Amino acid sequence: MSGRNGASDERRRLVADPFDYRVTRQGGVIVSRGGRAVMTVGGHAAVRLVAALQRADDSQVQHLLARASGNYRRGNERS
Repeated sequence: MSGRNGASDERRRLVADPFDYRVTRQGGVIVSRGGRAVMTVGGHAAVRLVAALQRADDSQVQHLLARASGNYRRGNERS
């Protein structure tokens, strides 16, 4: 299963424990997972992220939030 730009979620972790986000009044994006805030994105990066999130489907949203939070495996790492 490949997502956007070849990103994959073969272990289905993004389905089992999905990311969530909230856009603040100031235009920032609070990324959370499991009910806890894991990252706050602000400035131009937040504007680009919000625009991408609005165009994305559910699977792509999860990959975008994983990338934004830094919790994203690049495919060459083993666990």
